[in-house]
Amino acid sequence: MTPGVERIDRTARTGGASATTVAGVRRVLANELRAAGIDSPELDARLLVAHALGLDHAALAAAATRVLDRGEAAAIAALARRRLAREPVARIRGSKEFWGLELCVDAATLVPRPETETVVEAALAALAADAARAQRLRVADLGTGCGALLLALLTELPSAFGVGTDTSLDALLVARDNARRLRLTRAAFLACDMSAALGAPFDLIVSNPPYIPSADIAALAPEVRDFDPRSALDGGRDGLDCYRRIAAAAPGLLAPGGAVVVEIGIGQAEGVAALFSAAGLAPTPPRPDLSGVPRALVARA
Repeated sequence: MTPGVERIDRTARTGGASATTVAGVRRVLANELRAAGIDSPELDARLLVAHALGLDHAALAAAATRVLDRGEAAAIAALARRRLAREPVARIRGSKEFWGLELCVDAATLVPRPETETVVEAALAALAADAARAQRLRVADLGTGCGALLLALLTELPSAFGVGTDTSLDALLVARDNARRLRLTRAAFLACDMSAALGAPFDLIVSNPPYIPSADIAALAPEVRDFDPRSALDGGRDGLDCYRRIAAAAPGLLAPGGAVVVEIGIGQAEGVAALFSAAGLAPTPPRPDLSGVPRALVARA
C-alpha cells in the first residue's frame, strides 16, 4: 500500500486520531496518482473523491474544509486502490461524459474517448447539419457499444431515427438504458455483427470499429489493455478487418448521397480510404482530432 493510501486508511480506522479534510485527502490522492505516473492526477483525484462522497463539483468545493468520517475515508481509500491498479476513472464511476451526455459504461463497453467526438463533428458536417436537423434521416451506428455515437447524433438531429448494432447483448443493454435515461425514444438496438441484420437505406452510417492490430494490443496502456473489452479493440492482423466489412456493406445500405463516417487509428487513413474507394465509395480527406491526428474518415455513396 502506498503511503498516501495508508494515511487515508488510517483515517478510516482511527477517525479523529488522524483526521483529514476533504481538500487534504484530494491533495494526498493527487500526489499518489502523480507519483504512480498517472495522467491528470488532480482531475482524477477530484472525480474520485466527489464520487466517493456523492458530491458534484460545486458541493465538493464547498466541503473543502470538512473533516472526513471513517466511512468516507474508507470509501476514498477503496477507490484510490482501484485507480492505482490502473482501472480507469470512468469504470470506477460507471459513467463517462461524451458530447455533453453522461453515459453509463460497464465491463461490456468501450469507454468513449474525447477524440471520438471528431466522428460526430465529421458526420454533422457531412450532413450539412443545419438543414439535416429538420429531416427524417435514418442513422446506423455499427458496433455501438454504450451508444455514444448514435445518441450524440440523435441529440443533434431531432427528426432522425437511429439503429445501433453490436455483437454483445450486454453492451446493447447498456446502450438501451442510456437511450432511455436520455429519453431518446428514436433509438433502437439490434444484436448482429456490424451491419449483418440491417436493411437499406440509411442516410448516415457511423462506426468506431475495433482497429488495433492484434499484435499491438499488449503494448497498450493498462487502462485500455486490461479493462476495455478485447472485442472492441482487436482489428485483426493489420487492424483493418472491420473496415473491410463496412466497405463491403455500405454501398448497399446507403441512400443516394448518403455518407459513412468511421473513426480511424494513427496511420490508417490511406488504407481505409483505399478500401472504401475499391468498394465504389468516394472518400474525402480525414478530419483531424484536437491533437491533429487524422481521426474521422468520410466516404459518400
